Amino acid sequence: MTEHIAKQVTDTSTGLGFQFDNKFVRELPADPETDNHRRQVLAACFSYVKPRKVKAPELVAFSHEMAAELDLDEANCLSEQFTQVFAGNEILDGMQPYAQCYGGHQFGNWAGQLGDGRAINLGEVINKQGKRFCLQLKGAGETPYSRTADGLAVLRSSVREFLCSEAMHHLGIPTTRALSIVTTGENVMRDMFYDGRPEAEPGAVVCRVASSFLRLGSFEIFTSRGDIDTLTQLVNYTIETDFSHLGAPSKETYLAWFREICERTATMVTDWMRVGFVHGVFNTDNTSVLGLTIDYGPYGWIDDYDPNWTPNTTDAVGKRYRFGAQPQIAQWNLLQMANAIYPLIDDAEALRNILNDYVTVYTDKWQQMRADKLGLAEFKADDEELHQQLNKIMQISETDMTIFYRLLANIKVNDIDKDDASLLQPLLPAFYAPESLSQSDKQDIAAWIRSYLTRVKKDGVDDRSRKTKMNRVNPKYILRNYLSQLAIDKSEQGDHSLVNELLDVMRHPYDEQPEYEQYAAKRPDWARNKPGCSMLSCSS
Repeated sequence: MTEHIAKQVTDTSTGLGFQFDNKFVRELPADPETDNHRRQVLAACFSYVKPRKVKAPELVAFSHEMAAELDLDEANCLSEQFTQVFAGNEILDGMQPYAQCYGGHQFGNWAGQLGDGRAINLGEVINKQGKRFCLQLKGAGETPYSRTADGLAVLRSSVREFLCSEAMHHLGIPTTRALSIVTTGENVMRDMFYDGRPEAEPGAVVCRVASSFLRLGSFEIFTSRGDIDTLTQLVNYTIETDFSHLGAPSKETYLAWFREICERTATMVTDWMRVGFVHGVFNTDNTSVLGLTIDYGPYGWIDDYDPNWTPNTTDAVGKRYRFGAQPQIAQWNLLQMANAIYPLIDDAEALRNILNDYVTVYTDKWQQMRADKLGLAEFKADDEELHQQLNKIMQISETDMTIFYRLLANIKVNDIDKDDASLLQPLLPAFYAPESLSQSDKQDIAAWIRSYLTRVKKDGVDDRSRKTKMNRVNPKYILRNYLSQLAIDKSEQGDHSLVNELLDVMRHPYDEQPEYEQYAAKRPDWARNKPGCSMLSCSS
């Protein structure tokens, strides 16, 4: 790991070597008004706006992998210029900062214009391989879309976003990325739980990176206003830029595009379910048109397996965005996208067919994913009962989903003849209160293990190969909520070492990493109800 991040070097070059090609602002309609005040922005995809300068920026951490993709070396990232640029204090030649205009459905209701309220896109760069990346600062100040907010972000939420973006990438899950996190040297007032007790917290800025930050709501906003001309421009731009393999824009291309959006979304959500990730605020404005995990707000990770758990305090009653509902919410969001692009297609049946196909596509991916987690070659119809029973036994007592699957990989086929206690023993560390298991509970779990091993026998795969396969899809390390909070607590005191250490751990989530074994442990009891470790609000 790089030594303390504050040991910076001087960069004598200019521009950090970026090659800017700002196609988004070059080809799409801009807001003609350039004053930075809150307003409704019509017939435009974005508004020009510059980041707010901050008092005393300090680099907390950067992603080596993301930097490499942007053709930046370590010296670049440790330079003073890097810190100034990604705090928002310096605009490089070629940058054209802007905030996007979009709308969205929030908690099932149309919310109208939303937009980049605290995100400012610096510009698009092309790396040496010809790949396009948009650099975006989150927490860089007010924009025309900030509504009543200040456009800023605090260190607490910024650490969570930075670490989770990179953790998800290394888990193999489609996601926006994070290049850097910089503290601002200024405090930001936040009422974390909306209880009338705001506190001053350290401010921070994250540089997010993606080929595109377009969301379903980017298209909904124009249809809602009857602005089909701008909708058409944006759809055609998106296809030509990010889906060029589909061909020139036409009705057939639009349908193929929508089908691919549905398939990408199904893949993303399947991966969320595989690792126990809960988005927490899966609105249409937080649903990427590229099928990327986007906007890490009140997200969370399943510690004890509970399909009804949501990490979002705002969602505590309705549980709209609970873990087990994410596949259905994805389809609901895609329905809103179908409504948004309908004026370009004028074929409701064709769109309905694609939405119905989403169910089949997701189900196939979901079933194969569950088979993979158990080390099985493929899902077979007879396996459904095995999976349903597993779902039940994991809810008998608080069961750590991540640890359960890793330990299950260690059980051998020949263990099937062991007595119940011996059969169950290797899995006990996955239970938060193994002493609470009744004799009947233990019998049910042991019976399931025998059913599972019987099924494994039919595949004819040896124990070692099965374990290898399972450990490729079942991570040992996830960014547990309490780990992020520990890093936040230290970082708020000026010690960013744990942020960087967790970044290192999450680079290899499927490996054993014995030197980091403590980060694979179950959620400690003190974290059960601690703020930041259980549920979070949308406030940051």
